[in-house]
Amino acid sequence: AVRRPAAAPPARRGRVLLVRAVRAAPGLETRGVQSLQPDGSMRVDFYEEWAVPPADAMEADLRQWLADSGLFQAVLAPGSRLSPDLIAEPELLAFWADLPSGCARCALSIVLLDQRQASTGVLMQRTFAAAVPLTATDAPAIVESLRAALTDVLRQIEAALSAV
Repeated sequence: AVRRPAAAPPARRGRVLLVRAVRAAPGLETRGVQSLQPDGSMRVDFYEEWAVPPADAMEADLRQWLADSGLFQAVLAPGSRLSPDLIAEPELLAFWADLPSGCARCALSIVLLDQRQASTGVLMQRTFAAAVPLTATDAPAIVESLRAALTDVLRQIEAALSAV
C-alpha cells in the first residue's frame, strides 16, 4: 500500500470522480517481482511475489490517494450508484526494476473523461512515469524502490488532476 502523506478533507462542492479498474499491460498481470536483466530479458521472481497483482493494488492506492487529496467531493469505485462528473481509466504500463540502469520504473497512463457534458469528452490522456534509484538488487530493496516510484507517479497524477 502507498498512501498520501497527509489527507485533506473532501471538497464540499467538488466534482465526483470514478476510478475504473487499473488494466495491466501485457506481462504485468503477474504477481512475481519483475526485473529487466542486462541481456534485455525480463526476470519474474516467483519466490518473491506481491500479495495481490500490482495493478489491483495500484487501483486501491490511486483511489485512496485521490480521495485524500481533497480535490474531489468523492472518489468512487466501479459499481457505485452515485453519478460521477469525471471518469479516470488507468493502465499500468511499467512496474519493474531496470537493473542495467539501476532504477525502479513505474508508469501509469490515465484517460480522464468528462461526464458533465451532453456527450462524453476526453479532458486528459497522459502517461505518468517515474524512475527511482535502486539501493540494492535484492527483492526487499527492489520493492521499496518500486513503492517510491509509484508514490512519485501518484503525486504527478494528483498535480495533473488539480489543473483540470
